[in-house]
Amino acid sequence: MKLIKSLTMLSLVGAMMASCGEKKNEETVDTAEELVEEAVVVEETPNIVGVASANADFSTLVAAVGAANLVETLSGEGPFTVFAPTNAAFDKLPAGTVESLLKPESKDKLTAVLTYHVVAGKFEAAAVIDAINSNNGKFEVTTVQGGKITLSLVGGNVVLTDANGGTATVVIADVAASNGVIHAIDSVVMPK
Repeated sequence: MKLIKSLTMLSLVGAMMASCGEKKNEETVDTAEELVEEAVVVEETPNIVGVASANADFSTLVAAVGAANLVETLSGEGPFTVFAPTNAAFDKLPAGTVESLLKPESKDKLTAVLTYHVVAGKFEAAAVIDAINSNNGKFEVTTVQGGKITLSLVGGNVVLTDANGGTATVVIADVAASNGVIHAIDSVVMPK
């Protein structure tokens, strides 16, 4: 009889331990699933305006985009390729040019200058270089402004030549954005 009581007690203790173990395993699985769900939060790449805003070297460009009311446009679906002048590029302009362009009465001219730096479509550096090489060393693109820019290679760097013969060199290529790509340039190019 003692043996039967002992076996019954052992069975009950085993059943209780097994059920506790199952509960613990279920809790562990739930906790692991929650951790995986939290870890799988995908960090989305910002759009062109967001990327430019996060980089201090583009603060003049960002201010100009705001003054021209182009934030919504450049935050749109795109895709866009932006040849983005750095602050140093804007500093090369004659004294007072940036200040003059940022005035409300210069909005149309500022919009023309900024959209002259934008091409519809996403063209990463490799595609730009292939297009230049496939077209006898020069490739002409039409900007969102409607003007043309000629792209070429000089010393392995992509160079933009504007409608007035002014040039700018790409200094940083392929800055990814959710709605396109940014190539930083060292001078401001100007439409006619």
